[in-house]
Amino acid sequence: MKLKMDYNNALSERIGKDGIFKEQIDKLSAAVAKANTAMTVKRAAGKMAWRDLPYNQEGVVKEILDYVNQEKDGIDAFVVLGIGGSALGPSAVQQALNHPFWNELPREKRGGFPKLYVLDNVDPERLVYFFQTVDPTRCLYNVISKSGSTSETMSQFMIIQQLLEEKLGKEAAKRRIVCTTDAVSGNLITIAKAEGYKYFIIPSAVGGRFSEFTPVGLLPAAFCGIDIKGLLVGAAQMDELCKNEDIYKNPAHMYALLHYIAMNNGKNISVMMPYADSLKLISDWYAQLWAESLGKMYDLDGKVVNVGQTPVKALGVTDQHSQVQLYAEGPFDKIIVFLGVDEYRETITIPKTYSDMPSLGFLGGVTHNELIKTEQAATEYAVTKAGRMNISLTLPKVNAQTLGQLLYFFEVATAYAGELLNIDAFDQPGVEEGKNATYAMFGRPGYEDKKAELDAAPVKDRKYVI
Repeated sequence: MKLKMDYNNALSERIGKDGIFKEQIDKLSAAVAKANTAMTVKRAAGKMAWRDLPYNQEGVVKEILDYVNQEKDGIDAFVVLGIGGSALGPSAVQQALNHPFWNELPREKRGGFPKLYVLDNVDPERLVYFFQTVDPTRCLYNVISKSGSTSETMSQFMIIQQLLEEKLGKEAAKRRIVCTTDAVSGNLITIAKAEGYKYFIIPSAVGGRFSEFTPVGLLPAAFCGIDIKGLLVGAAQMDELCKNEDIYKNPAHMYALLHYIAMNNGKNISVMMPYADSLKLISDWYAQLWAESLGKMYDLDGKVVNVGQTPVKALGVTDQHSQVQLYAEGPFDKIIVFLGVDEYRETITIPKTYSDMPSLGFLGGVTHNELIKTEQAATEYAVTKAGRMNISLTLPKVNAQTLGQLLYFFEVATAYAGELLNIDAFDQPGVEEGKNATYAMFGRPGYEDKKAELDAAPVKDRKYVI
């Protein structure tokens, strides 16, 4: 049971001049060999520690499962306080593997597990309305921040800490907070130890958007009854496939190479279009992984390159009625990735109600399973006929094992694309600039020079404000 990738419709022999010629792939053999070597060397040197996660989390998994069994019966909801990968990963895994209306189910239909909420923004209405929805003293709050200085997450934490201590007292409030952070550095580990909070560790060499197979993703998943061992098994299976240095036998490397060639051919948009509601939020998680990793001003030689590809989220069949018109007849600036499923977990049949109406009668007796798969195939055909590059990724079914394969596939593909582009796929200087400006505006110590820079910025011209 494994993920399948079909890239026929990305090749020129299928879609014509706008596709990739096999000769283009073969001519990049030197670049492929260089990228293969870089991936191997960096992994051996510990610079891709996320690739070892499928194999070294056994003790962490046991600790997580023991903690879940200890705490789950005493809470109504598990609440993630995090942003970026700390929120996108847990949300995507929950959407993929659990009932889509998980929080609306009675507890017995959730197997005795709590509800899940992911609070990833600081819109002032968000927390207020959340507190009006739940009993905040019956929640367990998972504060996720490697640095412990993430303004959004830590501001939420401070509000909730105060609320819990006021309502429960300081001692009882301790059991309502669990931290996921760095083992040594940062504010959060210092706070967790000082306050006596339970905490889990993010390996220091694993960055946020590659952290789903650490307690960042495993802890929320386990609190919702998800098979976290299965996720890691699937990741390990994909890792084995991704060790193959033959580009034609390594799905993640080929995915990255096709996108690399597409970028060089002017395809600066990558559309992710799942044909399953369960996989809808995979597009959100992928958008951060692809954009933040590959959107860079400088290459590794210090040259200004301004590379990257804009990820766009779509959902089949919903966005056939909103975006596909653009994909089929708009600019030739996209590569479309269809994400499908062979076997859905449920089946529902359309009744033979209006057999006397030809425009409806043909649907009678057809399952929604057949309908959604046929619509995916039809959309693939339509964009292929229009000469638009597209790739299909197919899961045999959506479960913990195949989802682990998919997430790990995208992580390896992203890192490999970074090697082909000759950039650092693991930093995010563009994000840091905005963070630093925020710190300076609030007068955080150590950011005086940035504050002076902001103060010296040109004043906006009022005549351009309508």
